[in-house]
Amino acid sequence: MAHQRQPIKLYLFGYNSLQAAGWIVAIFMLLSNLLSTKSIAGTFASAGEIIWILQTAAFLEVVHGAVGILPSGVRLPFMQWCGRTLFFLVQDHPSLFITFLAWCLIEVIRYPFYALNTIGACPPWLTYLRYTMFIPLYPIGVLGEMLLLYQAFPYMKEKNIFANFFAILPFSYYNVVQVIFVMYPFAWIKLYSHMLKQRGSKLGKRQEKKKK
Repeated sequence: MAHQRQPIKLYLFGYNSLQAAGWIVAIFMLLSNLLSTKSIAGTFASAGEIIWILQTAAFLEVVHGAVGILPSGVRLPFMQWCGRTLFFLVQDHPSLFITFLAWCLIEVIRYPFYALNTIGACPPWLTYLRYTMFIPLYPIGVLGEMLLLYQAFPYMKEKNIFANFFAILPFSYYNVVQVIFVMYPFAWIKLYSHMLKQRGSKLGKRQEKKKK
């Protein structure tokens, strides 16, 4: 079984390492634009394209849960992916900078943590950051995502995007996103509570090891 899992571990290490590198580039571009222009007006132009690529690639995490590579399931990763990939519809809203910054700070910790854990080489300080920094960053990110979703509603309704795909269905893409918008806070609270429990478990184990 260990030999059978080895290719999966290598794949997950590669995927998470590439995502980590991409988010480091994204935060560099985001902050470079802020420092050079002294404005958040160019947020989308500075880092929107690379974040779009990273978020599109993150659909693989939904697939990982669906096929059982990871125990994350499908519902929560899919809802998070949907919420994040709609930012391109609202490119000039002030909340975009805060949202992008929160995502970058979350992911430059999360993906290296996943990558190094895959090969059993995660340092204690990174574990601490993973299970501590989410406390302020997750609420900021989710608030930004919901603001962007809300701002995108008029555009989605007016343009009737993905109309051809939803033509045979009794509902539109706009209706789907409305449902996601309503369910999002409840799904996030579940995820946040789960992360708080994990924090107690993971960091508690670290303290026990130190005492020993």
